[in-house]
Amino acid sequence: MTQRTKRGEPLVKHIYTADPSAHVFEGKIYIYPSHDLDNERESNDNGDQYDMEDYHVLSMEDADAECVDHGEALHVKDVPWASKQMWAPDAASRDGKYYLFFPARDHEDVFRIGVATGSRPEGPFAAEPNYIPGSFSIDPAVFVDDDGQAYMYFGGLWGGQLEKWRTGEYDAAGEGPGADEPALGPRAARLSDDMLTFREQPGEIEIVDDAGNPILAGDEERRYFEGPWMHEYNGRYYLSYSTGTTHQIVYAIGDNPLGPFVFQGTILTPVLGWTTHHSIVQFQDEWYLFYHDSSLSGGADNKRSVKMAELSYNEDGTIRTIDPYGE
Repeated sequence: MTQRTKRGEPLVKHIYTADPSAHVFEGKIYIYPSHDLDNERESNDNGDQYDMEDYHVLSMEDADAECVDHGEALHVKDVPWASKQMWAPDAASRDGKYYLFFPARDHEDVFRIGVATGSRPEGPFAAEPNYIPGSFSIDPAVFVDDDGQAYMYFGGLWGGQLEKWRTGEYDAAGEGPGADEPALGPRAARLSDDMLTFREQPGEIEIVDDAGNPILAGDEERRYFEGPWMHEYNGRYYLSYSTGTTHQIVYAIGDNPLGPFVFQGTILTPVLGWTTHHSIVQFQDEWYLFYHDSSLSGGADNKRSVKMAELSYNEDGTIRTIDPYGE
């Protein structure tokens, strides 16, 4: 199914889509979203309302073209280790092979991150029998640097269980830091050449202010919550993410893909709906932000729709803030 793209409008309207990860493969824009089912669910901090079970892949010939839904690319029933909640995915390519990275709850109700492979960017994808060893939490984002090294960034609070891994082991009763303590950062690790395992145990990414002080857990305007994304611009690395409770997409800049990163400001102001999740991609010398909101469903927390907007930089490399509902 296709739909002509208009700025500020959902890319597709026949299904609900969220958490878009956009990449340029084979000269086209491919978007890897999660797929919100048209169900009625009561919202809670555990994220039970987000009961997704499969992935569709979208593509566009260019930024003003029709958005094509290529249909189901992977279903939870075809993932041996997973039980439910196929949340925000990402994708990468290496040596003509395509990799779909995704979180799901295992059969012990713990979020892990899996990988599936395919020969085409739109899939279908075949899941590996087990999740990535040492993986946990949600929101995988894979960045391939100019030297070919691939990195995975991941992690989310509350339903994403990141605070339950502070000791290095899963603790169902684990809690996050106090308001005056450093905030939890996303986790990151280099991927092996086959893109199926971590080269080392994932480490925590440090996000600091201009003075080099860690962003605190009580600083909800700036602290990390979920949805990491990495891109490179003019030789510097941009880590962007959702603040969660204050519903912004913000960013920090560093000189190394593993940080530290210095907080800069806001990319996207709040959208309709509780969650906010994004990706940033360059296509034909222009930059674009992909995000979601709940406007198509009239504000339903678990029925979101992917949108896009132009993204631009100032001369000093900072990003201009986008108002999703501005003129």
